Amino acid sequence: MSASTAASTSTAMSLSTAAPRSTAASRSSAVSRPGKPPRLRLTRRGRIVLIGLPLVLLAAVILSLTGLLNSPAKAADNASGLTVTPTVSVTVQPGESLWAIAGQVDPDRDPRDVIADIVQLNDLQAGKVMPGQQLFVPTK
Repeated sequence: MSASTAASTSTAMSLSTAAPRSTAASRSSAVSRPGKPPRLRLTRRGRIVLIGLPLVLLAAVILSLTGLLNSPAKAADNASGLTVTPTVSVTVQPGESLWAIAGQVDPDRDPRDVIADIVQLNDLQAGKVMPGQQLFVPTK
């Protein structure tokens, strides 16, 4: 081995051993503070999770409460506020439609409203009726 190679090798070794000493010194200074814990460092992703996750949960809770408090399905506070719809039973004749039945039962009301009541009372699918079928029809 020549003298120049040996000199460059010893210089490289001294440089490589100098670097760990400085990092070891900085680590020992961080550890030497017994009263203060090390400062928490968050990445960008960590900050997004730390701030975003609670915001998403808060939004979900607010939307749930809004939907619960504004629901139109509340019928009455107590049973005294509920009324029974007076009905009569009608047998569907051959060739008769819901429109004709609605016109016979309550000619003063709009037939579309009466048909909607008949469909709701009898749980009809697509408003189809068969001859001989018994229907509950709202009275005036």
